[in-house]
Amino acid sequence: MKVIGITGNTGSGKSTISKIIEKNYNGIIIDADRIAREMSENQSEYLKEIENQFGKEIIEYSRQDKKQEKKLNRKKLADIVFCDKTAKERLDKITFKYVVKEIEKRLEDAKNENRYSYIVLDVPLLFESKLNEECDYTIGVIAKKEEKIDRICKRDNISRQKALERLSSQPENEFYIKNCNFIIENLGNQTSDLTSEQLNEQPSNQANDQLSEQISKQEESILRKVNEIMLKLQ
Repeated sequence: MKVIGITGNTGSGKSTISKIIEKNYNGIIIDADRIAREMSENQSEYLKEIENQFGKEIIEYSRQDKKQEKKLNRKKLADIVFCDKTAKERLDKITFKYVVKEIEKRLEDAKNENRYSYIVLDVPLLFESKLNEECDYTIGVIAKKEEKIDRICKRDNISRQKALERLSSQPENEFYIKNCNFIIENLGNQTSDLTSEQLNEQPSNQANDQLSEQISKQEESILRKVNEIMLKLQ
């Protein structure tokens, strides 16, 4: 059993790589973002400490079984921390205290189960949290800035400026190239070498077929890169 840490900027496509390993190599994913979301609900100590640090404006309420429940408004919190370095450091400190502890617990549980060939730690702050020290190998997922911006805007339904603010608070690609054992460049949504004008000049079926073919080639390219890395780890 090996532990693989996967890291990279928001919008780089880390989850794509994690899911390939989970599906094709008998892996289990421990996803830091998913754990943070789970822990930011249901009156958790993590949520209480975030509220104490950043105020009630980052809290929203919902009704569950006739009872009002608190929940973190992640967009409002993001607006605060991604344009204020000090605020982000305060949030990271809270995250390391609660989320990293839960990741370490789930990692130990997965090891004790002994059912998987690989445990994947999908963690944006892998090195900052020192969780890289739990890993046998690390994979950095990188992408071009415009590609990351496009993914973030579509995924989170935010403006280009907000996406830029998030990226500006995170390391450049060179950080991952320097620190990770392996690098995968995720080209993702760059779906065609043709301009939009050229595509519009073609019959719609032909244009759609070409786009589908290009997307398929990109998926094959990512899969091939993952397979090459996994072969080295076996």
